[in-house]
Amino acid sequence: MTKPLKGKLALVTGSGRGIGKAIALKLASQGADVVVNFFRNRDGAEKTAREIENLGVKVEIIRANIGDPAKIDEMFDIIKNKFGYLDILINNAASGVGRSVLDVDVKAWDWTMDINAKAALLCSQRAALLMEGRNGKIVNISSLGSSLTWPSYAIVGISKATLEALTRYLATELSPRGICVNTVSASTVETEAIKFYSRVKDMRHPTPAGRMVTPEDVAAAVAFLCSEDAFMIRGQKIIVDGGTSIAPFAALKEKQG
Repeated sequence: MTKPLKGKLALVTGSGRGIGKAIALKLASQGADVVVNFFRNRDGAEKTAREIENLGVKVEIIRANIGDPAKIDEMFDIIKNKFGYLDILINNAASGVGRSVLDVDVKAWDWTMDINAKAALLCSQRAALLMEGRNGKIVNISSLGSSLTWPSYAIVGISKATLEALTRYLATELSPRGICVNTVSASTVETEAIKFYSRVKDMRHPTPAGRMVTPEDVAAAVAFLCSEDAFMIRGQKIIVDGGTSIAPFAALKEKQG
């Protein structure tokens, strides 16, 4: 079996579970060594690491709260000292508060923006230094809430819109260094995260493609963007939503009814 990412080193933030775990496993299945980052769930990170090792590649676990710039520096210092390079950065870790936009306070704003947007900037800045001459890849994980409005998703959606703008600027400035930067944006994915938002039942529904998006669907798109086949894709947003954004399921269902 071809291993297109063999010899590459990937850092996936928030990869102890959910979408991050699926991405880490997908990259490992294609031959990449993986740095698993987590903050709270050590058991999940260790389980992910064992599954990665079973795929025959190397894995390193680093605990770091990426909402704290000092912890980001510590994480990249470990990577620099142990490996001396980095080929792939996946800015996946995310957090947020499920509230109406009118109920968002300063604490919720700062917390969400720090993790979902500022951390991606700081991680990308440090990663770029380790990617010199290695044709690096940076992929940011967003959601349709960056451009569509969902109940109780205001601050998260705003932070994801910021992340997508950051993608474009990073892509422009890092392209001359041989680094590709893109975004993968998904509709609702069946993970633990959606239980934190209101109207959960409304969020769990099939897409026009006939089922919900899975973490593995997102991981497949990420892996493509990390391949040399995606070399000419820069600063773009790849949407993984089963057609939801172009043919909303509610309207489709109403038409069929």
